[in-house]
Amino acid sequence: MAEIEINNLYKSYGDVKALDNVCLSVEKNGFCGLIGPDGAGKTTLMRVITSLLVPDSGEISIGGLDPIKEYKKLRLKLGYMPGKFSLYQDLSVEENLRFFAGVFGTSIKENYHLIKNIYSHIEPFKNRRAGKLSGGMKQKLALSCALIHKPEILILDEPTTGVDAVSRREFWEMLGEIRNYGITILVSTPYMEEAVLCDQVSLLFDGKVVESGTPKQIVERFSSTIFAVKTVNIPASLKVLRNMEDAKSVNSFGQNIHVVFNDGNHSVEQITNYLIKNNITDAKVSIINAGIEDCFIDYIIRQNKN
Repeated sequence: MAEIEINNLYKSYGDVKALDNVCLSVEKNGFCGLIGPDGAGKTTLMRVITSLLVPDSGEISIGGLDPIKEYKKLRLKLGYMPGKFSLYQDLSVEENLRFFAGVFGTSIKENYHLIKNIYSHIEPFKNRRAGKLSGGMKQKLALSCALIHKPEILILDEPTTGVDAVSRREFWEMLGEIRNYGITILVSTPYMEEAVLCDQVSLLFDGKVVESGTPKQIVERFSSTIFAVKTVNIPASLKVLRNMEDAKSVNSFGQNIHVVFNDGNHSVEQITNYLIKNNITDAKVSIINAGIEDCFIDYIIRQNKN
């Protein structure tokens, strides 16, 4: 039986449909990433899973429990880290951790092994008030507090939003280590590049799960050829390429531009020559494999055409 099982889930706020027939399954000790832009419904889904919101309809089983009827039992099984830092800012680092351990009838000493690799980064500042911590340190404290009672399921709502790239990388490394304790992890993020670090990915858009599978399975379903254009003049190149005949999507990805056409008749040489004719002479064009973000953009384009 799956640790998280959701079928035909609906949730609306007035006339706004936040979740629309959502289905999601995460096996025990699974590491699932819920990927989607702001407004996709990620936070609403997390709050339903953690029993903080009641859905309009649907079937939900979290750790074998119904989050509506058995929410008290469920909350003992869950570790939850909301997107917004919500610990007590006037309490010190250690006081926050001790408080949350006490709420669940445990102690820092009893479960220190669970948080050692995370808490060791901030333990030198254990007497500092939580409100005075940096973004990355707040993140580590919040994760430590979510783990201190040894939950069976860890729910993380956009935990890396608003922190620097180094802290983001460290955080995902920590999540990988947490799995060694048999904890099931569901994490949401707007950063598509983080999806490849999960065993399983579900793409959420406009309240719907539009793709699910391993990162490899999702990118293998992408059937079009992607041309990567590297140039120092991104804005001018974007404008030129978007005017190219039969261009389906043209988007910047860091230092590159990804170009997809409606047909399969284009070549590296053809695109290079087209750019040269339009005064883009430094471009280097190559064919690359699709990433998660390419798949997501392709879905949105297809939906807009329907």
